[in-house]
Amino acid sequence: MEATLSHSKNIMDDEYAKLIRRMNPPRVVIDNESCKNATVIKVDSANKHGILLELVQILTDLNLVITKAYISSDGGWFMDVFNVTNQEGYKIKDEAMLDYIMKSLGPDSCFASSMRRSVGVTTGTDHTSIELIGSDRPGLLSEVSAVLNNLKCNVVNAEVWTHNTRAAAIMQVTDEENGGTINDPERLSMMKQLLCNVLRGSNQLRDAKTTVSDGISHTERRLHQLMFADRDYERTAGEELDEKERPNVNVVDWHDKDYSVVTIRCKDRPKLLFDTICTLTDMQYVVFHGNVDAEGPVAYQEYCIRHIDGSPVKSDAERQRVIQCLEAAIERRVSEGLKLELCTTDRVGLLSDVTRIFRENSLTVTRAEVTTRAGKAVNTFYVRDSSGYPVDAKIIESVRQTIGQTILRVKGNIEGLNPVPQESPTRFLFGGLFKSRSFCNFGLVRSYS
Repeated sequence: MEATLSHSKNIMDDEYAKLIRRMNPPRVVIDNESCKNATVIKVDSANKHGILLELVQILTDLNLVITKAYISSDGGWFMDVFNVTNQEGYKIKDEAMLDYIMKSLGPDSCFASSMRRSVGVTTGTDHTSIELIGSDRPGLLSEVSAVLNNLKCNVVNAEVWTHNTRAAAIMQVTDEENGGTINDPERLSMMKQLLCNVLRGSNQLRDAKTTVSDGISHTERRLHQLMFADRDYERTAGEELDEKERPNVNVVDWHDKDYSVVTIRCKDRPKLLFDTICTLTDMQYVVFHGNVDAEGPVAYQEYCIRHIDGSPVKSDAERQRVIQCLEAAIERRVSEGLKLELCTTDRVGLLSDVTRIFRENSLTVTRAEVTTRAGKAVNTFYVRDSSGYPVDAKIIESVRQTIGQTILRVKGNIEGLNPVPQESPTRFLFGGLFKSRSFCNFGLVRSYS
């Protein structure tokens, strides 16, 4: 009965939201004249919690670089101004792209549609999604990939992040035989059991966990949510951070306006704004005013925030938690190591074979993006030497010869890499020694079509 009432309420809320948007559709203006170096996008819309993240997510998913932003959402109305460029740093002048941006942000877009397609939601395709979250350790991606390969599952997309001895991954797999979702309950149960055995390892400090869901989520936002829920922002006792690399995050009170003011200064990188806004939104904070400047190598962000209950940050403990969570959000996507790009015809077992070769050559993967486009596997790996020393050029050449020099390419200067400090084995998820085992928490296996 309660579930039925909740479902009915969600439908009513959804219809009410659509009515409000029809009465007050988003107004989008794209201006290529007023700014010398960027295209200016202005969006006015009825306000609701999460709308800023929706906008930033759309612009980020369109591969636009946000160099400046001005945010204002007092009362029931929301107004944002974004200065954007393409990946090469130029204005957006292609008419087809400008039209696509307008449609993506306008009244008929997902931005203005039902709550079912709001923040963090994308349309699904025929695949089964596996979420993993847990302790960082050597060789895990190789082992997980081997399990999936033995189960005749093809990894078509995957994204892997590691941070602060923790790791999260979302892997989308298809059935080797029919290329679609895996719907057999016995096979799903076997998949979960085997993956749990791999993830549990010898560390018994926590229980492994499996859940089945039909939800569809935006991969990068979901990775933030997984790591946030896993409390990757908490530092171990006595751990010291490199102050030169650490983001400068502060939270102060603005008593006259009853706001808390968050300031962030750090090295700029792609998708930085999405990462910070995503974290503030998931922590249930509302950005009322904001200013973002990322035109140079250093990015500056300033936000006037309150909790969704209307209160500013209330205590020093809450203040420290906001700071720690924003630092973690900034650090998660930082790519440590040498960038390798793989492009070849996709096949079942490809990821398993590649990660096994990395492991056998003592390379640990700190971050990975696996995609399949029109039958082609386009994968990016960031690798380090698992011993803590700089990556050896001879090892990289050996790996390239094994995989194929035209298939695996180096995107970076091997000689210019800085030494990597020796760390505990739990830093090295998705690479290193196959025989090393420790715990990792298994999150979800989901199927949808």
